[in-house]
Amino acid sequence: MKTSENIWQDGFPSNIIVCDKDGVIIYMNKQAQKAYAKDGGAKLIGKNLIDCHPEPSKTKVKELLQSGKPNSYTIEKNAIKKFIHQSPWFIDGELKGLVEFSIEIPFDMPHFKRS
Repeated sequence: MKTSENIWQDGFPSNIIVCDKDGVIIYMNKQAQKAYAKDGGAKLIGKNLIDCHPEPSKTKVKELLQSGKPNSYTIEKNAIKKFIHQSPWFIDGELKGLVEFSIEIPFDMPHFKRS
């Protein structure tokens, strides 16, 4: 049964993937399952995120899981630009894994400085 605690993620129009501290995928929202359908979609849950990446990404994910630091960058693939944000998640101060957001962004995205 769905609860209000997990409904918003499945309706979020960008990819959300969560792994545990060992890199094992424990959650993919519906958008991520659809985006990675050719790689197995929901069947990727339970697989290791590190094994899903080539180098140097494998090494980067391992570093993030050890350091607990976030990582952000943009990519362009198939004429689509995306913002990727990988962030650690914690319970009671203990590193539990990573959350990765992959969000489509415009090529000419405004940038504002605020005080």
